[in-house]
Amino acid sequence: MAHRILVALALAGCSLAPGAQVRLDADMKCAATKHDLVYDCRILLRERGSGKPVSGAELALGADMPSMPMAHNVKPVQAAPGGAPGEYTARIELEMFGEWALKVDVRKPVRDRIIRKFDAQEPRR
Repeated sequence: MAHRILVALALAGCSLAPGAQVRLDADMKCAATKHDLVYDCRILLRERGSGKPVSGAELALGADMPSMPMAHNVKPVQAAPGGAPGEYTARIELEMFGEWALKVDVRKPVRDRIIRKFDAQEPRR
């Protein structure tokens, strides 16, 4: 029993140690363009705990359709820095209308993946 407590305390200490990797979070909005299934996405990247914007990041935006695993996967596109700290933009082209899982893969300054649901709806004409 004492051994389990020591292991739990050691693990808790590791997760709180200085230099532990910072987790990231993102607010994402995607707007339809004049072309069906093409969206301009704005990503606001920040540190999860502090909310501090993350500038100078390298990230890509990809997508897959949860209702059809491995059938609809969109190749990731590189995101470009936007006009504000922590802001990035990317244009993504989906394969069909419906619910998608947008995946932000951050490579730098830390490695992280953020997934957000997105409902690509047919435009009303």
